[in-house]
Amino acid sequence: MSKMKIAIQGELGAYSHIAVEKLYKDAEIKTCATFEDTFKQAYNDPNCKIVIPIENSLAGRVADIHYLLPKYKLQIHGEFFLPVEHNLLGKPDATMKDIKYVRSHAQAISQCQNIISKNNFQSIISVDTAGSAKDLAEGNDKTIAAIASDLSAKMYKLKILQKNIEDDKGNVTRFLIMGKNIEQPEYDKNKKYITSCIFRVKSEPSALYKCLGGFATNQVNLTKLESFSVKNTFDQANFYLDLEGHLEQAGVKKALEELGFHTETLDILGVYESSKFRQK
Repeated sequence: MSKMKIAIQGELGAYSHIAVEKLYKDAEIKTCATFEDTFKQAYNDPNCKIVIPIENSLAGRVADIHYLLPKYKLQIHGEFFLPVEHNLLGKPDATMKDIKYVRSHAQAISQCQNIISKNNFQSIISVDTAGSAKDLAEGNDKTIAAIASDLSAKMYKLKILQKNIEDDKGNVTRFLIMGKNIEQPEYDKNKKYITSCIFRVKSEPSALYKCLGGFATNQVNLTKLESFSVKNTFDQANFYLDLEGHLEQAGVKKALEELGFHTETLDILGVYESSKFRQK
C-alpha cells in the first residue's frame, strides 16, 4: 500500500509536521515554501492532502488561508487542534549567555516576548519556525537562537536552551485537513459535526442580517463568522463561517438554503466530524 501524501507549509520540524505525525502514521510529507504552494499540491494531485493552520488561540486567524480557500476550493476533510509549546534552541555548544539574537516566525516571536525582553534579545523575523531552526543548524553563529518545536531540535541536532518559553500557556493552533476530493461523512446522530462555507452577500441593505436569520430560526449554532475583503477592495466582503451540524440535518439544510437565497456566491467547503477538543 502506498503511503499517504501530505503537503505542509514550512520545513520539517514545523508544527504542521507535528500535526501530521499525530494524524497519520508514516505519511509521505511534502514541504512547501508558501501556503499557496501547499494548496497547489492538493489542487494538482487528488491523492495528496494538506494540513494547514487556520487559526491560533492567541494570534488569531492565519490571514493567507482565507484568501486561498475560495481560490482553490479544496474540501475540508477534518480538523485538528494542536497545543503549541515553543522552545529556545541553540547550537550544541551554546549557552544562554552566548545568545544575543533570536530568530523565528513573527507569531512565535510575538508569543515569546517575556523571555526576549528579559534577556534583551534582538528579534529576527523568519518565514517559519522550523526554517529558523534549520538555518541555525547550517550556520556557525552561536549568538543566534531559534524559537521552534522540540521536533525541530531533534531533526536539526540543536540544543534546547529553555523549554516552553511561550508567554501564555494554553496556546493552541487549529489545523484543517484538506483535499480536492469530497469526503463527506454519513450523518450519525451520535456524532457531532462541523460544516464550513464561504459566502458573499448581495450588495443591499440588511444583507448580512437576512443571511444569518435562517440560522436563528432553525436553531443552528455558529462557532465562527469572519469577514475578509474581496480582491483587495473595501466595497465587498467574503465571509467564512463554521456551524455546528451536518448537511443532512433538516435545520442545517434549511438554514443554508436561506443563506443561499441572500448571497451572490456560496461554497460549501466541507462537512466533517467535530474534534473532541471542542468538547472539553
